[in-house]
Amino acid sequence: MFYRENGQFKTSYRTDQQIFPIAQDRWVILALVAFAFIGIPAMVDEYMYRAILIPFLILSLAALGVNILVGYCGQISLGSGAFMAVGAYMAYNTYIRIEGVPLILALLSGGFFATLVGIFFGIPSLRVKGLYLAVATLAAQFFCDWAFLRIGWFTNNNASGSVSVSNLSVMGLPVGTPVEKYLFCLSFLVVFGLLAKNLVRSAIGREWMAIRDMDVAAAVIGIRPVYAKLSAFAVSSFIVGVAGALWGFIHLGSWEPAAFSIDRSFQLLFMVIIGGMGSIMGSFFGAAFIVILPIFLNQFLPVFGEVFGIAISTATVSHVESMVFGALIVWFLIVEPHGLAKLWSIAKQKLRLWPFPH
Repeated sequence: MFYRENGQFKTSYRTDQQIFPIAQDRWVILALVAFAFIGIPAMVDEYMYRAILIPFLILSLAALGVNILVGYCGQISLGSGAFMAVGAYMAYNTYIRIEGVPLILALLSGGFFATLVGIFFGIPSLRVKGLYLAVATLAAQFFCDWAFLRIGWFTNNNASGSVSVSNLSVMGLPVGTPVEKYLFCLSFLVVFGLLAKNLVRSAIGREWMAIRDMDVAAAVIGIRPVYAKLSAFAVSSFIVGVAGALWGFIHLGSWEPAAFSIDRSFQLLFMVIIGGMGSIMGSFFGAAFIVILPIFLNQFLPVFGEVFGIAISTATVSHVESMVFGALIVWFLIVEPHGLAKLWSIAKQKLRLWPFPH
């Protein structure tokens, strides 16, 4: 009843191709963004920033990049953690080796170098697909883990292998408190989310989806698989690399190669599967789910154990978390392959007809 577009006429091609053609969607998104910038800083404590909001924003950005490659172009990748590591370490080297380089430029340089690495490890996609491509991208993960651990230049010859950054600022404004870090990451996510949404609706986005659906048919109608696949790897790696730089600079502050292990690659892939492959909104749903579920289990399981007189240790909570993730992935792949984004889409369609019978 409240979600119908009756009377909302499209009088030009431009208005028909808006990102949010329905006025209700536009107002809701604008309200959410305004609340994120103004409302949340006024009502959230430091724990929420550090444990939930900042990781959610950065992982949402990384999931956007993975979704472009896996969801929109259909190229399976298990090297996302490696591309995050490249972004973090190259942003660090840019930041410390170039005098006076702006923080934003350093973070974007991490995305640039991640793009180069992503294109290189994306070359096998021109010949192989599916499981074989997953193994090829997995090689990037092992190679980067070895490189950042053994080659001293990447860590500025630090014996421990860890690096750290401090006293961050943007145009003279400090980025040190949790609120400042949150707003900084939120600005990145809004800009990249808008760019990604426009990109997947453009000509190159349609080429990615054609390659995903049937690459042979796409080649027959004139789409160049080489350009489409490598451009997907490039864009995806750039976004994931920037997310990795933000993860290191803003969230961690000090990190080592273990922060971007293969577990991170699987985590990002799980976000896309649970949130919804081929959906920008699904990237946010998946990131929120992955960030909130472990915290919920850590809080709920001990209480559950006390009620029933069962002692539940921290190790047990960790094992239950892994089992829940595995069960949910199997459930989503079988019951709803398009993830939470599809459930959200179904709910919106029902809302457009409510209260009339469906």
